[in-house]
Amino acid sequence: MIDFLLLKNLKVERMHLKREYKNVLVIVIAQAIVGAQLPIAVTIMGLAGQNLASNLCWATLPISLMVFGSMTTAPWLGIVMQKFGRRIGFWCGCIGGLIGGCIGYYALYISSFELFLVGAYFTGIYMSTNGFLRFAAADTASPAFRPKAVSYALAGGLFAAIIGPQLVKVTYEVGAQQYMGTYVAVMVVNLLGFIIFTFLDIPKIEKDTQQVVVEKSYFDFLKNPTILVAIICGSVSYALMNLVMTSTPLAVVGTGHSHHSAANIVSAHVLAMFIPSFFTGHLIAKFGAERVVSCGLAILTFSGVVGLMGIDLGHFYLALILLGLGWNFGFIGATNILLTAHKPHERGKVQGLNDFLVFGSVTIASLTSGTLMNCTGGTAQEGWSAVNWAMVPFLLLAAGSLIWLQSHKKKSGVVKST
Repeated sequence: MIDFLLLKNLKVERMHLKREYKNVLVIVIAQAIVGAQLPIAVTIMGLAGQNLASNLCWATLPISLMVFGSMTTAPWLGIVMQKFGRRIGFWCGCIGGLIGGCIGYYALYISSFELFLVGAYFTGIYMSTNGFLRFAAADTASPAFRPKAVSYALAGGLFAAIIGPQLVKVTYEVGAQQYMGTYVAVMVVNLLGFIIFTFLDIPKIEKDTQQVVVEKSYFDFLKNPTILVAIICGSVSYALMNLVMTSTPLAVVGTGHSHHSAANIVSAHVLAMFIPSFFTGHLIAKFGAERVVSCGLAILTFSGVVGLMGIDLGHFYLALILLGLGWNFGFIGATNILLTAHKPHERGKVQGLNDFLVFGSVTIASLTSGTLMNCTGGTAQEGWSAVNWAMVPFLLLAAGSLIWLQSHKKKSGVVKST
């Protein structure tokens, strides 16, 4: 009997191990292919908006609408995934991305900035589900493997960083209007997503009928210091990355460099966002998530310093590479802090709240980015400097929140880093 139970437990353990690695592989592939929309959007939306908008101050508004779409759909997508499973939620993202691609294509064809904004909002639904991939990777992972699973999930963006900009290069002149061919590529990417997510094997969380579950409000979760600091650090890391990245194509082209240079710099930046993911999880497991977040904030600071030093291609490349690396450490670290602060049955609500606030801050950052870039001073260089100076107060906020969390833990008797 004992041998039978032992064999049964070993079989279950092996099935669990197979599932956790299989799901991470599926998510990595999804990040690589479906996630290619992110560098595509960042590269072309600001430039297309600049061509379509009557006022240059609104050039980056399409990116802002995309992020706003992500923000407003994150709460209900979290609930959908909790109730119906991750696969259904990710299919919703593919539908949103497909609709956004179709509308964007037609908006370019008729030169309608307003319709282009509508398409950008639907693309935000894809962006929201793409953000949930990092949480999905942790769902079936063991505690020891969880930081690495989250990190590997984001590492798929490395391939997206190559695929996305290359698709822009070969398609942006195809069609009656610039970038129409790129939106056809976006449609194909989302259709492939339906197939990829079919292979995801994440069971739904079943309610424990033997235990009384106390429903918490969103405000109750925000009163948890760990959740609050995780959201602050994740928001600052993502918002500052978006603030600078959104303006980069406009700054590069505006200071006399080519469209191809802008695409290459965005590609280098996105590579820097995701290459570290192959070892960020190991760093978190060894040093703790809070130390990794602190390192990320320091690197973001250096990125701003380099951005203020000049407008040669070398300055743009180095600033954007540092920006990507700082985002990686800050965002993955904050995600792992969040994962330790809620129970399984709370994940849909907490993760939805987190992404609502994170992408809310990113929406504000992208709106601010266009205004700072095009409406501050008289030149592109002055606008670019304003964008980099705007990072300072938010870096101070995130650093202060980490110090406060450590102080709170010491007072509570919790001294081990998350």
